[in-house]
Amino acid sequence: MTDASLPQSPPNSPRNRRVAITLLLLVAAMVGAAYAAVPLYALFCQVTGFGGTTQVSAGNLKGAIAREMTVRFDSNVEGALPWTVTPAKPVTDKIGNKETVVFVAHNLSDKPVTGQAIFNVTPEQTGMYFNKIECFCFTEQTLQPGETVEMPIVFFVDPDIAENRDLDTIRDITLSYTFYAVKSEGS
Repeated sequence: MTDASLPQSPPNSPRNRRVAITLLLLVAAMVGAAYAAVPLYALFCQVTGFGGTTQVSAGNLKGAIAREMTVRFDSNVEGALPWTVTPAKPVTDKIGNKETVVFVAHNLSDKPVTGQAIFNVTPEQTGMYFNKIECFCFTEQTLQPGETVEMPIVFFVDPDIAENRDLDTIRDITLSYTFYAVKSEGS
């Protein structure tokens, strides 16, 4: 059922080659976009604080402000990781002050186990103002059989949070960690 009135291009015509090359370039661009999506999304979250992503900082150069904030801590352990993790106690202080808190992890197994933590911050909009200077979540942790370790977090809440009128009523931030097993030598 072809229309005899429409001109047909020969199979090897320049027009057909252009269409084929265009389609191949489109497929290549789509594959490239799929591979770039994860790092680009991570960069977007890091820059904007989207999804409760915190910032990494060397320190607070802006000083503290009078407004206080309570930071609460939570920990969850994936079933495949034989650890118990006790979160730090809540901290209430002036926004901008540097704080150090400690989580305590204990390896319940009879062999070395490597784990790592991922985190999120709630409310999510506060993530861009939560700055970590030091955190155990930056590296894998290997605990020997029965070992208990203290894992510090050094952080501050950026005083710029006071300029965001949408966050005027926020008095509490929760930093939550989920610990999971990492496959490596010895675990």
